[in-house]
Amino acid sequence: MKKYYAVTAGLLTYFGFALISCNKDNNEKVTPTIETNNVIAYVTATTAQAGGVVTELGSSVPTVSGVCWSSTNQNPTVTDSHTSDETNVYVFAANITGLTANTTYYVRAYTQSNAGVAYGDVLTFTTSNTSADTTATVSTFAGNGSEGFVNGTGDNASFYQPQGVAADAQGNLYVADAFNHVIRKVTPAGVVSTFAGSGTLGFAAGSATQAQFHSPMGIVVDAAGNVYVSDEGDNAIFKITQTGTVSILAGNGTAGYANGEGSVAQFNAPQGIAVDASGNVYVADKNNNVIRKITSTGVVSLFAGIGTANFVNGDAATVAKFNQPTGVAVDATGVVYVADQGNHAIRKISGGTVSTFAGNNTLNTLINNPSNIAIDSQGNMFITDQSGRILEISKQYILYTLAGKANTNGFADGTDGAAQFNVPKGIAVDLSGKIYVADTQNNRIRRISIAIK
Repeated sequence: MKKYYAVTAGLLTYFGFALISCNKDNNEKVTPTIETNNVIAYVTATTAQAGGVVTELGSSVPTVSGVCWSSTNQNPTVTDSHTSDETNVYVFAANITGLTANTTYYVRAYTQSNAGVAYGDVLTFTTSNTSADTTATVSTFAGNGSEGFVNGTGDNASFYQPQGVAADAQGNLYVADAFNHVIRKVTPAGVVSTFAGSGTLGFAAGSATQAQFHSPMGIVVDAAGNVYVSDEGDNAIFKITQTGTVSILAGNGTAGYANGEGSVAQFNAPQGIAVDASGNVYVADKNNNVIRKITSTGVVSLFAGIGTANFVNGDAATVAKFNQPTGVAVDATGVVYVADQGNHAIRKISGGTVSTFAGNNTLNTLINNPSNIAIDSQGNMFITDQSGRILEISKQYILYTLAGKANTNGFADGTDGAAQFNVPKGIAVDLSGKIYVADTQNNRIRRISIAIK
């Protein structure tokens, strides 16, 4: 069975500040306000975990919080099965037990004060059927574990701290080989070659063999096959065509913060990078604590975050705050997701508003140090957790550990929790559904295949 973990999502718009009381009249009783976490976790044949966030206190402090559920009542209440936590908690996760396999349940969070009971939105989930469980098989696709710069096939090749990984429509992989200061290409057969970069640390455009990088981190491929690279040491974004021409899309080699076109713009340790269907590039500008947007002509603007490290949701450009964002991904609808590493959370940017999709900096054992994100064609999300796990949030909003174990760094191929990673960072999904991970400290590219048992 998969090992599932609880998440807390939909956190307070004003997270980190005092909860708001609605009481205007000491004689008026106002019920609290609560949100149900929008991701269910720890789902097995008989158990699950859900939770909620109290967003407003009302006229008095809540005394009981929990979740209620039913397989028949589509709007469950405390008269149905429920958990009860009689402590004054405002961010909580609750274990649900005694469920029936392969059954759909309705669940929502509730909280109660002397003014009454308040409920969050209703979510649905289906318990697993053990016979239809999945298994994830982890293998080594390329690299022999040694720190080096050797081309070849499979474990005949060597990398030096690979960071980002991306897949094109033909199934080729591109790897930001950070400490070799080059971009590598790996064919579907596992043949590794140098795609761009001379191997000499520097900051230069030109032909593939003339170009120079300085610790490339993030990498992505657009629909036309162009490769974009975020270069941490050069504080710049490179573009590489399939003919091998390397240009500098934005940045001037100097760490800082400036919007504008091309070399006018400045970044500070750019990390994850993504591209949407219109050719816009999004960058997790780590040390500036913001997400930047770059048009296809190289015009850089602020997309989200105000530059102060914190954990605040709300309007993307004037309120929202991130803490050392390292990964970014765009889904088919144009919604942007961020691996907000310092906040141990996945943030969502949609319609100019930042919200919390999963995790939070209070229950930070649930998602530890998320590094990067990949989204497949079905809408499933995969996350590299630097504590040693690969996580998945399915399109049904169920979070579980796909492979590896939390706080366990090592090297082992195998299935599910028997596999081990050592600071996994970059992640990509090809069109066939295979997942590739830049296993940084193991100096390898790992492949994960998912199958129904």
